[in-house]
Amino acid sequence: MKKLVNRIFNNEILAYLIFGVATTIVSVATRLIVFQLTDQEQLATLIGNIAGILFAFATNDTIVFKQERKGWFQRLIRFAIARSGTFILDMALTEIFVKQFPGIIGQFVHNNKSQINLIETLFAQVAIVVLNYVFSKLFVFKNKNKA
Repeated sequence: MKKLVNRIFNNEILAYLIFGVATTIVSVATRLIVFQLTDQEQLATLIGNIAGILFAFATNDTIVFKQERKGWFQRLIRFAIARSGTFILDMALTEIFVKQFPGIIGQFVHNNKSQINLIETLFAQVAIVVLNYVFSKLFVFKNKNKA
């Protein structure tokens, strides 16, 4: 079992996918909880993204891309900047599909606002995970520590 776990975590793409799913769970759960508490779509999207970014950086920096401890703050800044692009995409999709044109999704879920928000969130997360991997690989985690 230990060999299997090591093999998975030593494969960058598999590790990224596993922690991408975990990040999505953290982000979506936070977003849905905040939405249920406040009924504010954009606030929920903002707080969910912040939680996801912090969790993703911690796991990507140490486990996925196996970076040296040195220089972590500069990587965190680059990571946050790279993630701001997908954050803007997430906010735009929320604005379009949940606030401005909820009927596009709502026609399939009896215009239930919570279900519209959930479906848009899940759709957006697929695009975000792919884009975030590309941004992380190209701009943030360049010098891998071969420990």
